[in-house]
Formats: sequence, C-alpha cells, structure tokens
Amino acid sequence: MNAFNDLKLGKKYKFILYGLNDNKTEIVVKETSADQDYDAFLEKLPENDCLYAIYDFEYDLGNNEGKRSKIVFFTWSPDNAPVRSKMVYASSKDALRRALNGVSSDIQGTDFSEVAYESVLEKVSRGAGSH
Repeated sequence: MNAFNDLKLGKKYKFILYGLNDNKTEIVVKETSADQDYDAFLEKLPENDCLYAIYDFEYDLGNNEGKRSKIVFFTWSPDNAPVRSKMVYASSKDALRRALNGVSSDIQGTDFSEVAYESVLEKVSRGAGSH
C-alpha cells in the first residue's frame, strides 16, 4: 500500500490503477501516474476488462470556498467485460477497499458516462460545504 500512501499524502501520484494478477489470486498495482489530466486517467480504463482505481480528485466549490480534494475509489466493471472477471473483481473489492483508509467516495462504473468528470464531481461534492 506504499503507492496509496504516496497518493494520500500528496507526494507523488494523482492516480493508481489496481488489478488482479494473471492467476486472479492477488490484487496488484498495475500503474501509477502523476498526470493531472482527468482524461489521461479515463484513457487508462479498459473497454473490455475490470479494474480498480484510486484517484485524488480535486474540485473547486466556488463561492470563495476554495479547492477541495477527495480520494475516490473506482470499481470499473464495463458491461462487455468477461463474466468471470466481473465476478472475481466484485468478490475481491471489499478486501482492497478496507485496506485503503482515507478514501472518501466510491464510484461504480460500468460505462464511461458513470465515470465522467461531471458525474464524479456531482457525487464527491455533495455535502462538501458542510465539511
């Protein structure tokens, strides 16, 4: 979880992609990135396979309330992913999610509209003014 700590502490990464190893027995870090462009993150989501991701999502509340940052956990499970892959990812999600302390929002994505910037912004900014 060292990569996650580096993201959480704002040290190195903007996002981390997690997946299952080839044997589907262990969750591993597939890729880390410091790229600040949300589209660069979306381009990493495969069209036909599952993935987990952590993203340091920054947004501006406006009204002079300033910028906020929330760590978002993504479960990416596109409709055309293999059924076996969807099942294994669904059953292993909780173990990874529990290990990642500090995540403030969860996003389940089955198509790109559900992980679009505006969709994620709406979910993470709900009630943000009360924090």
